Amino acid sequence: MMKIAVASGKGGTGKTFIATNIFYTLLKNNYRAMLIDCDAEAPNSVAFFVTKLINELEVSQLVPVINPDSCTFCGKCHEYCNYNAIFILPPMKIIKVIEDLCHGCGACSVACKAGAISEKPISLGKVALYSTDRLPILIEARMNIGVMSPIPVIKEAIKQIDNKSDFVILDAPPGTSCPFIQSTIVADYVILVTEPTPFGLSDLKQSVETLKSINKPYGVIINRAGLGNNDVFKYLIKNEIPLLLEIPFNKQIAVLYSDGKLVSESDSFFAKQMLTVVENIMGKYGNSNIKW
Repeated sequence: MMKIAVASGKGGTGKTFIATNIFYTLLKNNYRAMLIDCDAEAPNSVAFFVTKLINELEVSQLVPVINPDSCTFCGKCHEYCNYNAIFILPPMKIIKVIEDLCHGCGACSVACKAGAISEKPISLGKVALYSTDRLPILIEARMNIGVMSPIPVIKEAIKQIDNKSDFVILDAPPGTSCPFIQSTIVADYVILVTEPTPFGLSDLKQSVETLKSINKPYGVIINRAGLGNNDVFKYLIKNEIPLLLEIPFNKQIAVLYSDGKLVSESDSFFAKQMLTVVENIMGKYGNSNIKW
């Protein structure tokens, strides 16, 4: 099995566009592939496929419940909490847990020597498993509105990987923060999708530096090529970063995507390009047991 994450430093570059088309192309070429939508704040990969929901998993975490009758108001729980999730006014004997800020680390329970803290589960989101007309499945991570971090939901989605798959495509969240790292750290290779604009270049640089820090191999697909300037191309050449593919700015591609359709389904040349990208990655980083 090879895990390929498709990521970007900013939203709107075409990350999901690439991930869904690669996944579809692999299926059409009879590979056992899975697509995991790790963009838990705004997942939409499933919208491009005819699927059937086969299972849904609730993701929860334990948060502290403080009994004010047992609490000594020593403030240790507040002191141990790195996320400022415990509000305390000792003189007035007021103590509250701000559940939206709690990360469920359990530090407050360790700090409390009075036995005043118990725990209760709260829902963070859901992981939905979908089947298509064949064996591979799509997995969607979706966090609840108001939840501070999608990390636990993303982790649960990644746990659902079927080890019998040839390929797992991870549609990573945009940006370079913790959700990006959580989705790419498990990958064997990362495809960075960017656009030839100043914003695209700025966020690409941040993505590259982040992937360097976690020692992940990566290459770049430039989407909407011809729309901006050549600074992204110069940056790739200067830093010897592989350019995997250029996708020209094309109104027809935009129309198909906005209609929830896959370009690989109607454009055989584009499908071949998607397959070639994966073949080239496999040739250098892949598992020799997967036969092309």
